[in-house]
Amino acid sequence: MSEIIQVKPTDVIERILSLELVRVTERAAVASALLRGRGDEKAADKAAVDAMRRELNKMPIDGTVVIGEGERDEAPMLFIGEKVGNGLGPKVDIAVDPLEGTTLCAKDMPGSIAVMAMASAGSLLNAPDVYMDKIAIGPGYAEGVVDLDASVEDNLHALAKAKGVKPRDLTALVLDRPRHAPIIDAIRKVGASIRVITDGDVAGVIFTTNAHETGIDIYLGTGGAPEGVLAAAALRCVGGQMQGRLILDTEAKRERALKMGVTDPNRKYRMEELASGDVIVAATGVTDGALLQGVKFRGSVITTETVIYRSLNGTVRRIHGEHRQMSKFNLD
Repeated sequence: MSEIIQVKPTDVIERILSLELVRVTERAAVASALLRGRGDEKAADKAAVDAMRRELNKMPIDGTVVIGEGERDEAPMLFIGEKVGNGLGPKVDIAVDPLEGTTLCAKDMPGSIAVMAMASAGSLLNAPDVYMDKIAIGPGYAEGVVDLDASVEDNLHALAKAKGVKPRDLTALVLDRPRHAPIIDAIRKVGASIRVITDGDVAGVIFTTNAHETGIDIYLGTGGAPEGVLAAAALRCVGGQMQGRLILDTEAKRERALKMGVTDPNRKYRMEELASGDVIVAATGVTDGALLQGVKFRGSVITTETVIYRSLNGTVRRIHGEHRQMSKFNLD
């Protein structure tokens, strides 16, 4: 007689919710993909937000958006503090970026994705929509090999030593922003290569987890705090290291952060502090990119590619979806 394997009810629920997250990001990706290359960032973002909110509110969860696109007075975006789900399931934190890379989508450039994370209540950093200073590397290194407070030069030398290579053999990924000119100069000073991206630093951080395929060894620079929490959540699932510090450079930002529980404006957060507990992350491609293929409209079939991460067991799944029921996407 074969052995009967007992599965905990909570694990069944979490596995079901993992698939539900895929549906949420698929809907947002398809909605925004309809507006690829139209040059209207706001319209593409709104389409993704509306689709994501609609699907989130169908989920059997009692969810709170702790990382969203803005504060409450910026609705109809998915705002920080918004309640989502039907209220009949577990209490969870939700972090969303319905359309990461709005400019990429509007210009039909590579790398735009719809992404979200879910964790038990209290697990994701509840931070205001401000900038965050970040550093990230992939798995396989001793804890603390790089540090946000160290210089760019020192971090690159330390990482090169840990990898057993020369600094010139490293490639750093940096957002293409004028504020990053000193970082770029420092990288070039030690002889490392630089890959510059115009948008999409969630995917940029994830690239460090698979350096032998992406060619990215380290992520450096400042970007959105929401993207930082989402990136930390994904990184926790596959291994790696990340540190972040909120940039609260005005009294108004510090006061807003304090209201959200951030008592130390200079705190350096480790990856596990940005995203703790059992985290599930789903991302669906909008435009083709190094991480995911974009949405394809092929007659009566829509195809999507989604990657889903879970920290509890380090599982990464890729889901190729073929969708034939057009009504579920609320297409006009």
